[in-house]
Amino acid sequence: MSEREEPMEFEEVKEQAAAAVRDSDAESVYVGLVGDNVDDEYYFANDVDEEELQEMATRQLGMLARVLSQQSGASIDQVAQHAAETAKKMNLR
Repeated sequence: MSEREEPMEFEEVKEQAAAAVRDSDAESVYVGLVGDNVDDEYYFANDVDEEELQEMATRQLGMLARVLSQQSGASIDQVAQHAAETAKKMNLR
């Protein structure tokens, strides 16, 4: 996502993300759906060799931790610790 002065509205982010997933040549894709009226779901796929999989997954996790840290005001370490604790409790499909 490019830098902008004003934050995008939620619907605009959803539209931009859907277009990027559809139109890019990305080798790794993650989409997580969370909400009060939806089941927590994720879509995660990679088009890489098995030896590259851990690197791609690590890059995805790092990007997400960085964004969540910036938006929440928590440190990356705090986000990672809370995410690890939450992941142990989750039942995703």
